[in-house]
Amino acid sequence: MGDTLRGILEAAARGVFPPPDGSTTVVRQHSPRDAGVLAFTAHSVVFTDEDEEWVRETLTRVECDVLAATMNPRFLTALMERTGRSNDTIDLMNVAAPLSGEPPLALTEIGDPDHPRVISSRKRRDDVRVWTTEGGVLVLGRGIAGRLEVAVEVDEDVRHRGLGRRLATAARHLGDEPVWAQVAPGNARSLRAFQAAGYRPVGAEALLIAR
Repeated sequence: MGDTLRGILEAAARGVFPPPDGSTTVVRQHSPRDAGVLAFTAHSVVFTDEDEEWVRETLTRVECDVLAATMNPRFLTALMERTGRSNDTIDLMNVAAPLSGEPPLALTEIGDPDHPRVISSRKRRDDVRVWTTEGGVLVLGRGIAGRLEVAVEVDEDVRHRGLGRRLATAARHLGDEPVWAQVAPGNARSLRAFQAAGYRPVGAEALLIAR
């Protein structure tokens, strides 16, 4: 396992995780844009350019199970106030290995910089690319620590036909590296689609967004 955020994520994509010893690793941000917390089994990673001593002292003041402290609302609120950032939700991190061959459905890449999915994705990702297919959209971009992240969108009138799963699978055919997907735990429909496409859960993520 590496001692940088990117190294930790690359190891996790290979199935190598931080030791489940109940501790917290604090690393620097990979870029000014992204700060936050990753929670693996019995081990957390806080990635921030704030003082590490402040992070650890603040964690000791959170009155909860030590294994849950980094994702506790009190700690996340303190970190947001300290950094001037905000958070939308805590996501489940999922990752899948790349696949060879052509995607399982026809995709058309679009280059419209004003497309709503392009605009929203560029707030959190670099090198955003968007493909469309009948009834759906697939987005790839460079997110936390430069990892390749995917998001998919399916029109309401074509749901429950497996299109979300095929879009998630298609993303695995569009590169030669692991693909990451962050899904809100309550979005059971999306979780089922990504898991059916071969993505496996590896941890939780709270991304702090610059205001």
